[in-house]
Amino acid sequence: MKEQEVTLQVALEHGLTEQEFSTICSILGRTPNFTELGVFSVMWSEHCSYKNSRAWLKKFPTTGPSVMVKAGDENAGIIDIGDGLAVSFKIESHNHPSAVEPFQGAATGIGGIIRDIFTMGARPIALMNSLRFGKLSAPNVRRLLDGVVRGISHYGNCIGIPTVGGEIYFDSTYEGNPLVNVFCLGILKHEDIALGKASGVGNSVYYVGAATGRDGIHGATFASEELNEASEDRRPSVQVGDPFMEKLLVEACLELLQTDAVVGIQDMGAAGLTCSTCETASRGGAGIEIELAKVPQREKGMIPYEILLSESQERMLVIVKKGSESEVEAIFDKWDLHAVNIGQVTDDGKMRVKFHGETVVDVPAKALADEAPVYHRAFKEPAYYKQQQIINLANVREPVSYAATFKSLLSNPSIASKKWVYEQYDHMVMTNTVVLPGKADAAVIRLKGTEKLLAITTDCNGRYCYLDPYIGGQIAVAEAARNVVCSGGKPIGVTDCLNFGNPMKEEIFWQFKNCIEGVADACKAFNIPVTGGNVSFYNENPRGAVDPTPVIGLVGLIESQNHVTTAGFKNAGDTIILLGPLDSTIGGSEYLAQEHGIKGGKLPEFDMKLEKAVQSFCYELIKNGLVKSAHDCAEGGLAVTLAECAIIGSEKGMHLGAKVALPDTGNRADSILFGERQSRIIITVNKEHTENIVKQAQQKQIPANIIGSVVSDRFELKYANKVLIEESVSSIHDIYYSALEVSLS
Repeated sequence: MKEQEVTLQVALEHGLTEQEFSTICSILGRTPNFTELGVFSVMWSEHCSYKNSRAWLKKFPTTGPSVMVKAGDENAGIIDIGDGLAVSFKIESHNHPSAVEPFQGAATGIGGIIRDIFTMGARPIALMNSLRFGKLSAPNVRRLLDGVVRGISHYGNCIGIPTVGGEIYFDSTYEGNPLVNVFCLGILKHEDIALGKASGVGNSVYYVGAATGRDGIHGATFASEELNEASEDRRPSVQVGDPFMEKLLVEACLELLQTDAVVGIQDMGAAGLTCSTCETASRGGAGIEIELAKVPQREKGMIPYEILLSESQERMLVIVKKGSESEVEAIFDKWDLHAVNIGQVTDDGKMRVKFHGETVVDVPAKALADEAPVYHRAFKEPAYYKQQQIINLANVREPVSYAATFKSLLSNPSIASKKWVYEQYDHMVMTNTVVLPGKADAAVIRLKGTEKLLAITTDCNGRYCYLDPYIGGQIAVAEAARNVVCSGGKPIGVTDCLNFGNPMKEEIFWQFKNCIEGVADACKAFNIPVTGGNVSFYNENPRGAVDPTPVIGLVGLIESQNHVTTAGFKNAGDTIILLGPLDSTIGGSEYLAQEHGIKGGKLPEFDMKLEKAVQSFCYELIKNGLVKSAHDCAEGGLAVTLAECAIIGSEKGMHLGAKVALPDTGNRADSILFGERQSRIIITVNKEHTENIVKQAQQKQIPANIIGSVVSDRFELKYANKVLIEESVSSIHDIYYSALEVSLS
């Protein structure tokens, strides 16, 4: 079959620019053939090359004494946790595929992130997700939510890895372009680290796993363009997953990695066989030659272009020591998986691809993997930025009924329990889950055979990042760290998924640049390395871009089971203490958006020094056994945080509430109850420890206010000696746990 002639127009249709096409011609010393053009187009897409973001990603701190594999070097980073153990973790996006085919888009996102982890030699032991959708009043949003949740649960449940937590927000900015960010964590011994490098001339190149089909062709380039009315036509670009096949692949690869047969290993994710071959060759300073006719294919008549660009799932590339081929084939035969020797490592630095003996691709591997152009995009402050921060509080009426507003916030799907979602996930498989979803600020899993546990969270408030990208980026890191600390953990590493609109638009790139700086400065302040992640641009629909949403995945180490702390109240009579400032403002709050329809206002003051001090003090109290419960103050403000402590602490008909009296600060009551000032944690302690804790806080110059006590089945909240909210805990418990299902009905 004769290939299509390559012209500038064909290159443009592949997502390349005129300058990029000219550069490719210069690299090759000729015009690329059609297959080579396809290979360059996927490897030089934003999704694979980070050509628009790479320069800014260098701002992240990526090194430290515990970093064993740093960001950008491999498929995922690795952090040392002591005693010869390490963790590998990463978060990635599958936004565009989920927008057009939510079930398979989400499911294959899970499959891909799992492969990134076991490729490193780690056994995957936990999954999480961070999801964003439009308002649930839109039928299409409900369809997307249902499909995404079913896709995540299907893949995770079938493969037998627990989905231990996550977060979901609903906001009109994500309508038509949902965000589906998925996280995986694995555990490994130091000596089991595997790398994706090809080396050793004559070593064999093995294709292992599922057969190749036509699904997912140009998935990487699809993820590097805006969604529009024609996006539905890209449904074939969405991959199709098989979790049962992946389970076999996990076990076969981990068994193989215990042998001495493996030189390097790489998953076939975005850009499929193309990416795995050129990246392993480039990392190893070698070349690779393969024969496509040997690649297992599940569809007839596939041409080289299709085989190389297919993103069929559950496939890996393994570089095998010469002479170990039979050992590799025996292992994969045991697991009933393909293991085919398709080529060998060379010393010429080329990615050379043949089809029935005829050379169809002959390009420098490094040019594909490492030499995509790096752009420094122009940026400018959006017109909305200063305007949105100005609100006239005189035009914002205080609630007529604080109780009604409070219950309205509790029933907001972004705040209310996500029980309808997490009950579809198997969070107990592997029997490592120590804290059930919804019970603490972070998921907590144990590491069998050790005293260690891990706290894991994902976090980001897109509205904050829209109103102030720099501060919003800082808060995303600070709140994720606060979640881990409240659960008894010490933050050890960050992975990020940076979701933004079209980087070619100067206002969008300004958001990106400022968020990057905020995240980077916060990570440096907390001394937490960034171990890797993902940039997802072009998250737009015909109505505009999503809010800038730099999702932070953060892992913390818990030294002992005794330090595990949950959010719910424990015993009537315990003292409730607010660590951190009492005063706040309503700028950027869920209250202002929901009750007044205002997406604006200046974010409440954020002080990094205070944030670190509050977290450090809380962690110290937890380690000393003085804290009975801890919950960070976030969306919905103090009123919602206190209510969640009561609701989460109420089990089997035993309802624990709170009697709280907040002193008059001179501020409006709605700002005190519903404002979202950062650096605040609600803790409960035994009465006898109260005085000592407050004294310690004063010595450290940390605000600490005794605001009330835990009581039975009553929730009373006073401000300035006036009762503003008085409800039974059983009633708010029902509102909180039923709200999402009611919204879906």
